[in-house]
Amino acid sequence: MVYTGKKVLVCGMVLSGTAAAWLLLENGASVTLSDLKEEPEVDAALLEHERVLTCFGRNPDDILDGHDLIVLSPGIPTDLPFITNARQMGITIWSEVELASRHCKAPMMAITGTNGKTTTVSMAGQIMSAAFPGSVIAGNIGIAFSSQAPEIREDAWAVAEISSFQLETIDEFRPKISAVLNMTPDHLNRHKTMEGYIAAKARIFENQTKSDYCILNYDNKHSFDMAANNPANVLFFSKNELEEGVFVRGDGVWIKWGEHDCEVMKLSDIPVPGDHNLENVMAAVAMCAIAGAPMEVIAKGIKEFVAVEHRLEFVTEIGGVAYFNDSKATNVDSAIKGIEGVNALGKPVVLIGGGFDKGGEFSEYVKAFEGKVKTFIAIGETADSLIETCRAHNFPNYERANTLKDAVQIAASRSESGDAVLLSPACAAWGMFDNYEQRGRIFKEFVNDLRS
Repeated sequence: MVYTGKKVLVCGMVLSGTAAAWLLLENGASVTLSDLKEEPEVDAALLEHERVLTCFGRNPDDILDGHDLIVLSPGIPTDLPFITNARQMGITIWSEVELASRHCKAPMMAITGTNGKTTTVSMAGQIMSAAFPGSVIAGNIGIAFSSQAPEIREDAWAVAEISSFQLETIDEFRPKISAVLNMTPDHLNRHKTMEGYIAAKARIFENQTKSDYCILNYDNKHSFDMAANNPANVLFFSKNELEEGVFVRGDGVWIKWGEHDCEVMKLSDIPVPGDHNLENVMAAVAMCAIAGAPMEVIAKGIKEFVAVEHRLEFVTEIGGVAYFNDSKATNVDSAIKGIEGVNALGKPVVLIGGGFDKGGEFSEYVKAFEGKVKTFIAIGETADSLIETCRAHNFPNYERANTLKDAVQIAASRSESGDAVLLSPACAAWGMFDNYEQRGRIFKEFVNDLRS
């Protein structure tokens, strides 16, 4: 696409906004950069470009007139007044992935869901890179799609992690293969209701046709229900045997689809623990098989897969105590899966949780402590709510820590050989940290400091 003569407002100067701005400039647009920070971290070359203007330190309410297009970074809520005004003025509004997809000649594999996205994208990306050299991973995984899309060869694949925030403002975005891994309550502070959240996720397949495929979780009700009136061909995965799809039979993962009717691998060959990772594996198998990856390449890619940083990541062992970084568990369901995954290793858990309040409810999180968590240490904005929930469910072994460093030190003092200390917060990192990645890295630093 060419944008010569077009004036585009790019909102949010983080990774995706910066990549979108460069892509637009390279294709002839004049770009206004917008960010609430008065001095956002922006490439000097971008600021000095002759077709760039800036609007920093405020919302761009008074500069909308004359813009043909607005490109939003995913962190920007779509109900802000300036966006409502832009719609009323007839200005087109896209997410950054919408922009990127229009410049991507390669077929797209797009993965969404509440939990497991990053692991599944990483796993599928590793397989697809081996089967189709030149394939790339991009999207909400921390690699802006706009920075990659134009360079991906037509005979390769784009494997993209897509969030509900990004899906809110798509238009023609159409993956060849989509997947909704699961749906549990999350981001309700933004989507307001579970129905709104589900509707946003479902947009991933709204432009697909019967020449495309959508992978759904048979065992998750909200994902399963998306099969009804789905415009794409649907293939399920399940921990129970299916007539068609990817499923567990005996002690193996099987696929029964098209020319395939075989065992892909043994359950014991899956290198990452937990039922949730079994689901991630089955989704990756389904997508990569449909894309045409050979079954032996799929199996090899999974067997050699290394856990994603910040998702049930083993940090180290000190004095017989194993430390796990699950900072990416930013919602209740994901954190429960982290607890179950570590406990499945036969280790009692000393758990650190809490952080920014996204409007979630913690009863299910605390209920999951029974028989698994020996001590819980609450941190962050949600500490009071978490402690109240512990009391309501008669879980007595809780403590409060003022900082993550204090929490690590308390956890070390409350654990003994054979235990696991797990950071699985069930909350976002904002308020204490910039993001879950920073929280996870700092947690690992504090853990390693225990050796000194």
